[in-house]
Amino acid sequence: MIETKIDDVIFKLQEEHDFGWLASLGRVFQVFDQQDSGNISFGVEKNGERLFVKYAGAKAITFSGDPQDAIHQLKSAIPLYLELSHPSLIKLVDHFEVGSGYAAVFEWFEGETLHPHWSFPPPAKYNDPRSPFYRFKNLSVAQRLDAMERIFSFHAYIEKNNFVAIDFYDGSLLYNFSKNETKICDIDLYQRRPYFNTMGRLWGSSRFMSPEEFTLGAEIDGCTNVFNMGATAFALLGGERDRSFELWEAGEELYQIALKAVEPSRENRYESVSAFKMAWDSAVK
Repeated sequence: MIETKIDDVIFKLQEEHDFGWLASLGRVFQVFDQQDSGNISFGVEKNGERLFVKYAGAKAITFSGDPQDAIHQLKSAIPLYLELSHPSLIKLVDHFEVGSGYAAVFEWFEGETLHPHWSFPPPAKYNDPRSPFYRFKNLSVAQRLDAMERIFSFHAYIEKNNFVAIDFYDGSLLYNFSKNETKICDIDLYQRRPYFNTMGRLWGSSRFMSPEEFTLGAEIDGCTNVFNMGATAFALLGGERDRSFELWEAGEELYQIALKAVEPSRENRYESVSAFKMAWDSAVK
């Protein structure tokens, strides 16, 4: 294990790697090195402007794969951020090959992840008052419904553009507590339709995944993402895996809509994210 220091930030890698190119982007003030995707990310600042830099090509301590696969995946994700640009999504501003890796540069969003597994591993995520998820769950229902609106709007938008969400979970969400603003920060594995499950168990958190995301050959479509959105509602407004009404905080009508969304049988769910969102919006109003 190699300890690396850039400016005032210290992190660890499996082997040495040249990050000298980061200096041209600014001073590194934060590092995110606990991802299992093969990416290492940095917060950099130059002339008062902050950027988020996602880099593939180095061996992070939590990565067990081939850095070349991580590079390929990051390159493949670039068109997604360009084509699916949306107010709810972090904004890509640049991308380039550098040294033996690849970098994607985004506008900085002053938010905290709702799945801070490296600093607040469960159960601390759920019961430590310092945890971003705990603090989010203690916001008003109205504030959390506003966050849901941003999440649902984005996924109705990608559905309209013939894409499906893969690997969406609370780790894909950033929340700015001072401005009550939500952003989606990771769509790297989203896919254009038609898309079929070629893995058996797809990427993602089982807390948010539908039965077809565990079924080899199953089509992954809008109905799949309806399940994802329903699971998200239970995570942010209810008891997550415990989908009982006793733990739900947003009223009977929205509970029934969320419950229908997470039906194991596809034919019992809403047929599309748009149909789900229409029912949800009507109940909210």
